[in-house]
Amino acid sequence: MAESEFLELLDWRRRVAALFAAWREASERDPVTATSAFRAAKDRLFTQHPQSPLLPAARDQAEGLAYWTYDAAYRMTVRLEPIEGTVGPHDEEDSTGSTVAPLSLPSSGPGSIRFRRIGRVRLVGPLAGRTLAVFWIDAYGGGLFLPFRDATSGRETYGAGRYLLDTIKSADHGRDMAMDSLLLDFNLAFHPSCAYDPRWVCPLAPRENTLDVAVPAGERLSVPVGERVSGSA
Repeated sequence: MAESEFLELLDWRRRVAALFAAWREASERDPVTATSAFRAAKDRLFTQHPQSPLLPAARDQAEGLAYWTYDAAYRMTVRLEPIEGTVGPHDEEDSTGSTVAPLSLPSSGPGSIRFRRIGRVRLVGPLAGRTLAVFWIDAYGGGLFLPFRDATSGRETYGAGRYLLDTIKSADHGRDMAMDSLLLDFNLAFHPSCAYDPRWVCPLAPRENTLDVAVPAGERLSVPVGERVSGSA
């Protein structure tokens, strides 16, 4: 990357961080309007910013990303539950090699990023009775990471799943520190960069984070896989 590209990437991350910060504040009052504004601003970034994960040809043709209509049932507050044997971010690794030790999630490329499984969340509403593991990115500074797959994966959404939280990239919906709870709004679920351009190497949702039902919320493919014709995007 040339020096200018690093500055472009810095600008991209600043703008994304500002989008999520504005959404967190506005969504407390009106999540539908807040999400509509978030999506419009994100579409502008994806079609106009030089560090967009969209390929240049796709940027010229795209009017914006595809989304499901906002559904309040997929906005939920959940408690982060510890998994037996997990440790805190400043504790030493478990020398026995148990699940608290760093692990590698599936990846879209040859690179490997280390994670820790730090707990689980029990979902509610349309997803009641199901759980998702929550991970901590085991790199400088760290960050919360929550990927998932569901029954739309491979048809209406990217086959390797979507991200719900990725705080290193500012995808943070909010939390209640007093209750040890997280706000999860599946209407903000998004595709990893590798869904648009294979040059990006992305960690992917592991098997344990596969939901057995469809989650028709958040970002979707503009053309479902089963409806594509030869040569279509």
